[in-house]
Amino acid sequence: MTTHSAPDADVVIVGAGPGGAAAAYHLARRGLDVLLLEKTRFPREKVCGDGLTPRSVAALLRMGIDTSEANGWIRNRGLRVVTRDVRLELDWPELDDFPNYGLTRTREDFDQMLAEKAVEAGARLECGVNVAGPLFDLAGRVCGVQARREDPDAPRGRKDLGDPVEFRAPVVIAADGVSSRFALSLGLKRNEKRPMGVAVRRYYKSEERTKDDYLESWLELRSASAPDVLQPGYGWIFGLGDGRVNVGLGVLNSSTAYGKTNYRKLLTDWLETTDLDESAADGPIGGAALPMGFNRQPHYSRGVILVGDAGGMVSPFNGEGIAYAMEAGEIAARTAARALRERTVPGRERVLRTYPEAIGLRLGSYYRMGGVFVDLIGRPEVMRLCTEYGLKSPRLMRLVLRLLANLHDRPAKGAADHLVNTLEVLTPRLRRV
Repeated sequence: MTTHSAPDADVVIVGAGPGGAAAAYHLARRGLDVLLLEKTRFPREKVCGDGLTPRSVAALLRMGIDTSEANGWIRNRGLRVVTRDVRLELDWPELDDFPNYGLTRTREDFDQMLAEKAVEAGARLECGVNVAGPLFDLAGRVCGVQARREDPDAPRGRKDLGDPVEFRAPVVIAADGVSSRFALSLGLKRNEKRPMGVAVRRYYKSEERTKDDYLESWLELRSASAPDVLQPGYGWIFGLGDGRVNVGLGVLNSSTAYGKTNYRKLLTDWLETTDLDESAADGPIGGAALPMGFNRQPHYSRGVILVGDAGGMVSPFNGEGIAYAMEAGEIAARTAARALRERTVPGRERVLRTYPEAIGLRLGSYYRMGGVFVDLIGRPEVMRLCTEYGLKSPRLMRLVLRLLANLHDRPAKGAADHLVNTLEVLTPRLRRV
């Protein structure tokens, strides 16, 4: 079978999710030739909570995204924490480094918006391209990707692939999600000892809840048939502003119920205890894995940079992945741009090898704390103490909100910032990050 060569690019990016699109945007803004490859076609459905904290909003603003309500975004002012006995509303903190609002928007057009912004900046986007694996040079270093394009004229629901095609570039960014076939092809496997989660979600029609000023987080899940039995995991209800809410739950692998629970039934059982009705369901229940705490490393190997879910960059504290994928995309873009200014391959390689250190400095201590957090909340007695006593102190919970959402100024501007920054420094290095 004949193999065709595509025009070269400075950087090839595999995956046009938030991390890949952010990397493409920031590279293109630096004047580099960027090729962004995506296996699906936009718009697309993707399992997600659809809620964005101020950290995610900051990453969007750095891409020049218009986050106004006129542009289809729904703003929220904070987090509502719910247990059987407590209902506490916590506003997002006022900080120099982050806005004081969060957002909701469905993933159906979210990723497309970011990819189109990258194209506006000068990146080239190709959808319907299935990347099979890396191309290697004579030194065993990745110099591009092997792929196949889908036939756009194939019947709906069928993926007829054409002949193999090659896309060559001196740097490849793998942003192809939790399974990351590209990373696996390089032998980069997930560390089973690191945190991992699973989430399910469904849309429900609710005119009463759809325009909520707060993202709602349920720290206790119970069922109507057994109200005194605490179920595993945590839940959420996020208003989307279009007559619907996103309802979901997540379970971490530190729980004894992880991998042994019917998560879809757990979702519907929990909903019986809320004011939502199963008859208002709008679509099927979807599920997704949440790769957390840098559970795939190294983040750079032989010409390939890992970004987002491909590198296990979901927060162990709150399951947020978009903010960290986009931040990693920025760091990857900055590193790749510096590397490509080097005149020799060894010089370029030296710069690319700084990426793991850069991403570790940004998020390493936070994820170390997250690993300790996951271990603790996996113990029912610890979770019980937290809900019984911790939630009764709004002042303490405002500090916890900063910690969970990773919202604090550096350098510190106040006592709360100082405390969170100190906790990061003092966290035992139980895991190398």
